[in-house]
Amino acid sequence: MKNNAITIETIVDAPMSKVWECWNKPEYITRWAFASDDWEAPAAENDLRVGGMFKTTMSAKDKSASFDFGGTYTAVEEHVRIEYDMDDTRQVRIEFTQTPEGIKIVQTFDPESENSLEMQKNGWQAILDNFKKYTESI
Repeated sequence: MKNNAITIETIVDAPMSKVWECWNKPEYITRWAFASDDWEAPAAENDLRVGGMFKTTMSAKDKSASFDFGGTYTAVEEHVRIEYDMDDTRQVRIEFTQTPEGIKIVQTFDPESENSLEMQKNGWQAILDNFKKYTESI
């Protein structure tokens, strides 16, 4: 991770097994992997193992923009952590910890250089908040 890595977090009020499943199964990823209601994730693939790859397509509902978010897993420890290198070589680490309030998810990622750090943090936090909302609702 780079020195200017960004960290976001949330606590999900759900069992670890449900949190892990919603985070990793493509049929769930497509229901939460976007930052706002005018976006969607129409497709997701996930091969959750070291060396495995993932790809999620994120697109504006009005079809004005679309991009693939993908990478390769470098560490997978079930119910504990996931690490991956994004396709652009930035690194990401997600840690899952049981707390009395629920599952604490801490996600740390290397920023890109096109958008402000605040914009990136807010965007990734919005996706994480969407994950929490979705996972607690099912």
